[in-house]
Parts: sequence; C-alpha cells; structure tokens
Amino acid sequence: MSEIVDSPGQSTADTDESQLISLLRRLVEIDSSNPDLGSTGRGEAAVADFITEWLAPHGCDIARLEATPGRPSIVATWRGSGGGRSLMLNGHIDTVSLDSYDGDGLAPVIRDGSMFGRGSYDMKSGIAAMMVAAAAAAERPHRGDIVLALVADEEFESAGTVEVLKQFTADGAIVVEPSDGEVTLAHRGLVWLDVVITGRAAHGSRPDLGRDAIVQAGRFLARLGDLAHELTTRPEHPFLGAANVHASLVRGGVEMSSYPAECTIGIEWRTLPGQDLDTIVGEIDALLVAVSAEHPGFTYRIVPGLTEPPFEADRSSAVVRSVLANVEAVTGKPPVLRGEPFWTDCALLAEAGIPAVLFGVTGGGAHAASEWVDLASVETVAKVLERTIDDFCA
Repeated sequence: MSEIVDSPGQSTADTDESQLISLLRRLVEIDSSNPDLGSTGRGEAAVADFITEWLAPHGCDIARLEATPGRPSIVATWRGSGGGRSLMLNGHIDTVSLDSYDGDGLAPVIRDGSMFGRGSYDMKSGIAAMMVAAAAAAERPHRGDIVLALVADEEFESAGTVEVLKQFTADGAIVVEPSDGEVTLAHRGLVWLDVVITGRAAHGSRPDLGRDAIVQAGRFLARLGDLAHELTTRPEHPFLGAANVHASLVRGGVEMSSYPAECTIGIEWRTLPGQDLDTIVGEIDALLVAVSAEHPGFTYRIVPGLTEPPFEADRSSAVVRSVLANVEAVTGKPPVLRGEPFWTDCALLAEAGIPAVLFGVTGGGAHAASEWVDLASVETVAKVLERTIDDFCA
C-alpha cells in the first residue's frame, strides 16, 4: 500500500492514496448516523446519494429502496451472462451516534497505518471494500449476478436488510462486518421479554391488604441469577461458548407510601443455534412456576418482545468454501474461524434461504469514543472479495 498522509482536510487529489482508501475517506466524511440512536442522527440519505453517484459510471443497475422516508438502502446489480451463481455482498451504511465520539468523527485522520473516524471500522471500510471489489470484478466476464446490498438501519432494527430481502435474493452472501480478518461462521441471537409480577396495591400502613410485587420479583430474580450461572455449565457451542441471560430493566411502584401492584423485569437472553423464543419462554416459565410453588399467591405473566435468530453457516456451502479458499490465497495463511457474541444481518440472510458468511476488516473502537481501521486490512478484504466474486459468480 502506498504511503498516505495524515491530513484529513487535504483533497485526495493531492495525495497518493489508493482509490479504495480515498473512497473510505469520503464515506467517513459523510454523516450517516442512525437517527433512532440519538436526537442528532442524520440518517443515510446523504451517503446513499454519494454511493449512487460513485456506482453510476460502473455499469450496474441501481435500486433505491426507501420504505421509510430519509432512510434509503441502495442495491446495485451487475447482471451476469447467465448460468452462474449470484453473490450478494451486504453491508450497512449507517453508523452509531457522533455524540459519543471524542473529537470530530467526520474528519478522518490517518496515523500509523490506520484511519480514525466514526464508522471507519463499523463499517464504512467494509462498504468501500465491497464497492471497489465488485466494480473491479464486474469488468470481467461473469455468468452470475453480482449484487451489492448497502443497507440502512443495521445499528437499530435492520430495516434495510429486511426491505432488501423482500425484493432481492442470491445464491450466496457475504456480510462484510468487521471480523479482524477472520471468518465468522456463527453468531448468537437474542430474545427480549418482560416478566410482569403482580401484587396488590394498598396503603403503606396496611400490610394486611397489600402484596409487594417488588419483593415477589426479587424471589424470581434470585432464581434468574442461579440460571445465569447454570448456563455456564451446559455444553458449549464450539465458536460461541455458552448462552447467557441477564435482567436488564426493573420497573415497579408508583410512590413511597404504597405497596406496589406490579413489577416488570426486562430480560435479555443471548441465544445459541437451536434456541428460539419458545425454548427461552419455557426456561423462564419453569423458574416462575418454581417460585409459585414455594410462595402461594405469586402471580405473573410473560410478555415476549424482540427476537432475533442466531446464525450458523453451513461449512459445506459454496460461499463458505470460496471465502475460505480466497482468504488463504490472499493472505498465504489458513483462515482463522470464529463466532461472534453479537447479532448481525447474517441471520436474516440465512432465514431467507441465502447461505451466508461474515468476513471483514481489522480495527477497533466500534461504538466507542475513538474508532479506527487498519488500512492494510481494508486492502486485504477488498482483494478477498474480488477473488471470491470471480470464483463464485464464474
């Protein structure tokens, strides 16, 4: 990689940056912070406009999906000659808030081979690598379609990928989220639910009339803590380890002088492949039934909330085999396999019947006060993606 200057305000025309790094710099300079994560979020419209302008000369069909005004996703497709496999590269164009960044997150700085700025790591570096790799590979003959899904809202509800999958599909997909140059074959899902413990409201001086819902909730919380520990003793997933559960929110009572009639416990369970809403509700209900047996009058209800499925790639799928082979070809080393504790859009792609895998750049500071990406890794990811497109779509 050519030497690059530490001058965020300088025009890229005055530097010897590669096309890829210049594109990354420009993407970081555009505010695409998610408005659902803070009052100052600008949304994806400006960065979608820029991406469209960049892609237009490269011979692809461009679709702008915008079910929610101001929150567009861009899908670019290079049609194949026919008879080949189609490959989708998926990445999100939104970032978390600029408010939490230490300094100007829109003024990228290059220092010691890394670029600093909001979204440099998560995940505008992946977006830049996808765009450059796809445009280069599309110049060569390919039988299958090459599809870029540059999606909105991954940082909140993944509305962009949900919208894309209503209209587009592929024979394989790569999500280019950061993975430190390793190949992610699995990640956890999540289940959110509320447990509502009911008591009986009464004046604080009348214990004969009241039943304290908060105290009753404490009995359940003690058992939840025991379950959290017990999960660590169960058989682990080879990449993901153990599932985990915790209480996230507690809400109860209305005033100091009254017995609380209700207490709500918000619970998050990070799931492993094979676990779903029904299995989690069953485990939580078993704890509550046990409390009920020990404490007559204990009553409750379970209110399911957000559920996102876990993900596990099929090691034998063509897209996984192609990515693994091309990581080794580019780096000269056997690929390192890993799982992620957090959730990604891989799960949505897999649910839609698209074999998927995750592979991306090296860096750090995702969602943090300082964020950076190793620029050599961005070049490596772009090369791996380009070779994989050639291989998979030929």
